[in-house]
Amino acid sequence: MKKPFLIGLTGSIGMGKSTTANFFDLHSDVEIWDADAAVHAIYAAGGTGVEPIKRLCPDCIIDGAVSRPQLKVWIGQNSSRIRKLENIVHPLVADHRAKFVATAKKGILVFDIPLLLESSPETPFDLIVVVSTQAEEQRRRVMERRGMTEDLFSLLLARQMPDEEKRARADVIIATDTLDETQAQVDQLLNCIREDYYA
Repeated sequence: MKKPFLIGLTGSIGMGKSTTANFFDLHSDVEIWDADAAVHAIYAAGGTGVEPIKRLCPDCIIDGAVSRPQLKVWIGQNSSRIRKLENIVHPLVADHRAKFVATAKKGILVFDIPLLLESSPETPFDLIVVVSTQAEEQRRRVMERRGMTEDLFSLLLARQMPDEEKRARADVIIATDTLDETQAQVDQLLNCIREDYYA
């Protein structure tokens, strides 16, 4: 059996990455790995991150699971602590991703990773796909989210590579201005992959 085709899917906040991942997931030969979902699994009761994080910050464990609000408080007390947390979480996420690849049954694997280009994971992707829309539309989408403020939006943007740079590093750019347009581009991309890679 031919090895699966690996797609790294990324994009800045509000660009439509999750929606695009859902369109990929509509195809029967595609399987999705979600980085955020992996972290949730690692933090959940019984997850691989609970014990090492408990040793780092006992107060961050509530009801046998890692409490994200408590982690934020703990990190907020000393910004250097985030590096210690990342040293625990990043290898666990990498293990989760490797197990996904090893057990996947589909021919095309899509890795939904918000900070893909910022973190440079070791997974050798066959294609990097960046989703993008106009800055005004991005802001509109993000500001509609519950609890979002201008300051928080600015802080989140500061943590991410500028959209222009992401697009410059992409193999494929998917414009997410409308749902129909986004789905059509996903369908077209998958058809091209099937024709070229699985011919």
